[in-house]
Amino acid sequence: MIMQIIEYWREIRARPWADVSGAAAGVFGMGLLTLFYVIKTNDDGFVPLLDHANLAFHEAGHLFFRVLGPTAALYGGTLGQLVFPVVALLTFWSRRAPIGAAAAGVWLFENFLNIARYMADARAQLLPLVGGGEHDWTNILGRWGALHADTSLAAAVRQIGWLGMLACAAWLAWRWSRSAR
Repeated sequence: MIMQIIEYWREIRARPWADVSGAAAGVFGMGLLTLFYVIKTNDDGFVPLLDHANLAFHEAGHLFFRVLGPTAALYGGTLGQLVFPVVALLTFWSRRAPIGAAAAGVWLFENFLNIARYMADARAQLLPLVGGGEHDWTNILGRWGALHADTSLAAAVRQIGWLGMLACAAWLAWRWSRSAR
């Protein structure tokens, strides 16, 4: 099984990437700038269309991982909102579709901003919770003995999110420059 997976990824690596046109790179760049503008100008950084979908995936993650027990259900919310963009990223990567891979990467790392917001709220517990349930990150950080570090951990996760989104844009620009040759 592992050898089959390794062979599959070797086959994928041998495939050429699709070219990135200047128009496609420009549209992606404008979309990314629009996303950054919405994040920075909203008081809480919430991007309604994208983040409502991420919230749905978060809640679905709790349900999906619940079959593995209560601990998995607790972590399942955050895992759920990351699994979907990772699957999209791997799908576009395997198809060697750079625009799709970059967009899925941005989606993945934009989730880190939401995770950071939720994590930073672990002690304060001011964010409204779906269904009024328990606060995931209060429980998670409490288990780790790190509740006191909620805001500093959140700052690091937020940085990863921003750097990841910028890295996806830089990677796509690099793919575009290679296509232009």
